[in-house]
Amino acid sequence: MALDPLGAFLNHLAAERGAALNTLDAYRRDLAEYEKSVPDIITASRSDIEGHIAGLGAAGFAASTRARHLSAIRQFHAFLFAEGWREDDPAAPVKGPRKARTLPRTLTVDDVSALLATARKGRDYRALRTICLVEMLYASGLRTSELVSLPVAGVRRLPRMVPVKGKGGKERMVPLSERAREAIAAWLPERDRVEAARGKGSPFLFPSRGKSGHLTRARFFQILRGLAAEAGLDATKVSPHTLRHAFATHLLANGADLRVIQTLLGHADIATTEIYTHVVPDDLADLVLAKHPLARKGD
Repeated sequence: MALDPLGAFLNHLAAERGAALNTLDAYRRDLAEYEKSVPDIITASRSDIEGHIAGLGAAGFAASTRARHLSAIRQFHAFLFAEGWREDDPAAPVKGPRKARTLPRTLTVDDVSALLATARKGRDYRALRTICLVEMLYASGLRTSELVSLPVAGVRRLPRMVPVKGKGGKERMVPLSERAREAIAAWLPERDRVEAARGKGSPFLFPSRGKSGHLTRARFFQILRGLAAEAGLDATKVSPHTLRHAFATHLLANGADLRVIQTLLGHADIATTEIYTHVVPDDLADLVLAKHPLARKGD
């Protein structure tokens, strides 16, 4: 049998899995580091592997980088076991490093007010569209893709609730505040006027000449960044996603039920929504997690 297990493994990735050259290079680099830190790459034990991962942590490597190294090591040892190079798989029981929980960026109420005040300085097509976009997003917590692709027919009568098709085709109802409905009412005549002049009949609330037929996520991102800069905010910290976070955070800070926020955001798991308790005052987080019956584990 060949005595180059690493080379055999890389050949396996290329031949059996069709791994690209960049992928093979990444595996080669990570496993070369592993080979340097253990007595023998074939007979390495679970403690050798754990020691290597711990050493990466001590050297300052991020949890995501350590997790990538461990993934390469696991696949390598699974290959050795499957091919009969050894009779066990020491990497299988090794637990991966915990990734640091990234808290969502959000905006203060004053930040949102500054955005809207700046947008309201204009009354033309673009200004009315921007006001409508921001008011609707802040009022409903919609995902960017959900907002830009909203059908115009669903809001013509200025309803208090709008049906939205989210991830996985799941439908939910989201609310529209009085201000959001006012913004829609102001935007619709200008939208319709421009569409009529173009000889178009777009089905979307925010039409575009692009391939999708509606405003793109990238374009909305650009619009919001420009608005933030004009409002004197740090534009690098403002995006459609931070407005969605602001919607949830401000609701929670004002006593909203965590389960209600979960439904409004379209989260499948309450654990995803609970991250917002980390960006509100500690006493409120304690209240929600310790006192609310539906926020307790197992409920």
